[in-house]
Amino acid sequence: MKNDDLKLAAKVKGQGDRVIILHGLFGSSDNLGRIANELAKDYEVHSLDLRNHGESFHSQEMSYELMSGDVIQYMNEQNLDRVNILGHSMGGKVAMKIALQYPERINKLIVADIAPVTYTAHHNDIFKGLFSVDFEQANTRSAVDKRLATYIETIGVRQFLMKNLMQSKSGGFTWKMNLKAIYQNYSRILEGLSSNGPYLGEVLFIAGGLSDYIKPAYRTQTLGLFPNTKMKIIPETSHWLHAEQPRVFIGICQRFLET
Repeated sequence: MKNDDLKLAAKVKGQGDRVIILHGLFGSSDNLGRIANELAKDYEVHSLDLRNHGESFHSQEMSYELMSGDVIQYMNEQNLDRVNILGHSMGGKVAMKIALQYPERINKLIVADIAPVTYTAHHNDIFKGLFSVDFEQANTRSAVDKRLATYIETIGVRQFLMKNLMQSKSGGFTWKMNLKAIYQNYSRILEGLSSNGPYLGEVLFIAGGLSDYIKPAYRTQTLGLFPNTKMKIIPETSHWLHAEQPRVFIGICQRFLET
C-alpha cells in the first residue's frame, strides 16, 4: 500500500489532553489498541502508523530523524502544539528522538522497553521467514503460517507478523508493510540516539523483567540524554509487556500522566 502524500495514518479516539502512541518494528497502531482504548477514557489518543508500516506511506528512506519528522508533521496538521507520547520499542526510539529534537512539543514521554542505544542485529530469522513467503504458493493464512514456522518457532511472534497480511489485487495475500525498505534500513533502525544536549522533561521508562532490551550497562548513556528519568519494571514479562500485562502497563502509564 502506497500513499504519495507522505501523511501518517492515524486512529483518533477520546477527549482531553493529547497522547500519541507509536508502535514498534513490524507493527502498527493496532498492536497497542487495548492501551489506546483505556487511555481514551481520559485522553484524546492518536495511534499512528509509522512510515512503511500499517496504512501509512511507503518510502525507500527510513531513519529516526525522518520518522520523528513525520510525527511532527502530523502534529502540525492536526494542530497539536504539545502532546504526551508513548512509544514501544522502535516507536520508543522515535519518541525519544522527537523529545531530543523538539522538546517544546512534548509534555511527558513514556518509553516502553527500549533504550537510546545501538543494538546488535537480532531479527535475522524474522526477515528470512518474511522474505521466504511465496504468496503465489502460500495463498491462505495457514499456508503463510506454515512457511514462517520454518524460521520462527514462537507462534505468538508469527501471529504478530501475520497481522501485516492484506488482500492483494489478485485475491491472494501480500505484506502490508514495506518489507524491502525496512530490511534495507534495518541498520539505521538499530542505531542509538545522540543529541547536542539532553532532554530535561519528564520521562518514564517501562521495562519487561524478562526482557534484555534495557540493561544496567545502558544507564549512563540513557541518563546522559534523559536525566529526568523514572524507571518501572514489570516482573515476569518479556519485550511485549503491554500485551502480556496490559492492566499493569496501563496503570503505570495513567499514574505517570496524571501526576
